[in-house]
Amino acid sequence: MSLRIVVHRQIPEDSTLRRHWNEVALQMEHAEVFYTCEWALAMQSAYLGSLKPLLFLGYEGDDLVGVASLATDASEKSVTFLAGTTADYCEFLSRPHRRAEFVDAVFGELGRVKAGFVALASLPADSATPAALRAAAKRNGLHIYMRPACLCAQVELGSREQRQELKRSLSSYRKFRRYVKAMEREGPVTFLHLQTETQILAALPGFADAHVARFRTTQRTSFLSMPERRFFLAELARLFSGTGVVTLSILMIGERPVAWNYGFQYRGSWFIYQATFDSHQEEHSPGHCLLSRIIVEACEMDGMNVVDLGLGVEGYKERFGNSTRQTLDATVTKSWRRHLGEIGRYRAASALKRLPKIETAARRLLGRFRPAVTA
Repeated sequence: MSLRIVVHRQIPEDSTLRRHWNEVALQMEHAEVFYTCEWALAMQSAYLGSLKPLLFLGYEGDDLVGVASLATDASEKSVTFLAGTTADYCEFLSRPHRRAEFVDAVFGELGRVKAGFVALASLPADSATPAALRAAAKRNGLHIYMRPACLCAQVELGSREQRQELKRSLSSYRKFRRYVKAMEREGPVTFLHLQTETQILAALPGFADAHVARFRTTQRTSFLSMPERRFFLAELARLFSGTGVVTLSILMIGERPVAWNYGFQYRGSWFIYQATFDSHQEEHSPGHCLLSRIIVEACEMDGMNVVDLGLGVEGYKERFGNSTRQTLDATVTKSWRRHLGEIGRYRAASALKRLPKIETAARRLLGRFRPAVTA
């Protein structure tokens, strides 16, 4: 039986659809919180002014077997993943063996949309989707360019023996003990994990303000300086209320929070999503101490398999991580000229990265015209 595609221009607030959507998400190679209906609904609520949802649902009879949560820009000239600006992994949802069929059906429907450019960010390289995209592009006469994006560092917790060794090494790490002892001179050091909507919403402004302040010290602009992003995080807490998925972890000195991680506990993964710390405590590495504690606690949890450190190349991720997961970016277009332009831009950017001094000079020049924005 061939797939029947239903297209929605808005994600319905439908409890039955939400349940079926999340069941499809669990059929993926790796279940991720970013694939859930709750994540898409939070995106729709927070970013409706700049994104227009374009939801493709694949049915076999009455059974939902595929979900593609996409969006167009305000002018409807390009298509992206709806969660492309907030999710560390983005996907076409289906059982792996049906991925090619579903992606091909979605691209058949996309032909009816006037947008001539599709930009898909943060595709996991270890899924069936990259091969399915190449096949769909070929079948529909489109040009596709796929290239490496980011390596996501992960901490694989391993066997019982490996967990015990990991816990021992982190807890006895000389610098960790020295940092905690130094902070204890100011007051008792405690670690909290907030999971109720009420707790998270009460602590969210302090976390967001600290994130903005921390980025300002390094002459960057935090996404949390934008009201849409703060609203998005609050919506996630509301939509996941009662599930224990959203976890706001905090390191406290006495009654004062000095390090935060807004993360997720979902299907065997503790995701380190957005973290920051009080710059006044930088010499004591409170962020390092909080992450160490999260990993130790994850080792003690039945069913927890990995602490995912997420997108971005940062020194602390290299120190903690013992494995990586590759992501890919893909562009699909009918225009041969635009296809060549995407290849040229990527190769030029890659060449700049191999020449650090030139890249730094280029970034400084760009910085004169617009502020750097980062998560």
